[in-house]
Amino acid sequence: MPASLPYLPPAPAPLHYLHQDAALLVVDKPAGLLTVPGRGPDKQDCLLTRVRADFPDAEIVHRLDMATSGLIVMARGKEMERCLSIAFQQRHVEKRYLALVAGQPSPEAGEIALPLIADWPNRPRQKVDFENGKPSLTHYTLLSHDAALDHSRVELRPYTGRSHQLRVHMMAIGHPILGDELYGDLGSRNAASRLLLHASELALPHPLTGATLRLGSEAPF
Repeated sequence: MPASLPYLPPAPAPLHYLHQDAALLVVDKPAGLLTVPGRGPDKQDCLLTRVRADFPDAEIVHRLDMATSGLIVMARGKEMERCLSIAFQQRHVEKRYLALVAGQPSPEAGEIALPLIADWPNRPRQKVDFENGKPSLTHYTLLSHDAALDHSRVELRPYTGRSHQLRVHMMAIGHPILGDELYGDLGSRNAASRLLLHASELALPHPLTGATLRLGSEAPF
C-alpha cells in the first residue's frame, strides 16, 4: 500500500468461513483489508486479527493483497501451519482467481512467464526484470468480453506465488486489472472503485486426512 494512501479497512462484520475444523480454516477476505498487520498502529486491523477473535490459534500460511478479495487458508496451531506451509511451498495447492481486465486478451488462453522482482525505489510495486527477477508463471483464460465497455472477464491460475504476480503479469501483456491503483493506466484505474480481482477457487490436500478439499467463492463483481 503506498504510504501516501490512508488505510481505510472495511467496517468490522462477521467473517464468512467456508470451512472450519480442527486443522484449518478457509475464510473469505473482504477487499480493502490487510491479511496481516502492517507497519504502524493505524494498520493493525487485519484479517488475521479478526479471525483470531474467533479462533485464537489461527496462523497465516499464505496471503492476499489488501485490495484483493477471496479465499484464504489459515492453520489451526503451529503444527498445522507447518504442514500447510509445506503444501504451499511444494505447490500442492491449486488457486484460481477471477478478474475483470481492460481490453480483450489474445489468444483467448495462454501463459505469461515473466520474472518478477521488487521495484525498491517504488515500493510496494513489483516489476518485470529479466536479469534479476524470480521465475513467475500465470495461466489466463478469457471467459467473456464486453464489447461496449471493452472489458474482459478472465480466469487466472498462478503457478508461482510472487507478490502482485497476477496484477503485474496482466499489466505487462497490456490488460491491467480494473481498479488497480498501482499498475493500471488512468482508464483502467477509474473503471472500478476497487481492484476487481477475487480468489475464487482453492483446492488442497487436507493435512490430517490427505483428502482433497475444494472450495469456491463467487466473485462480488
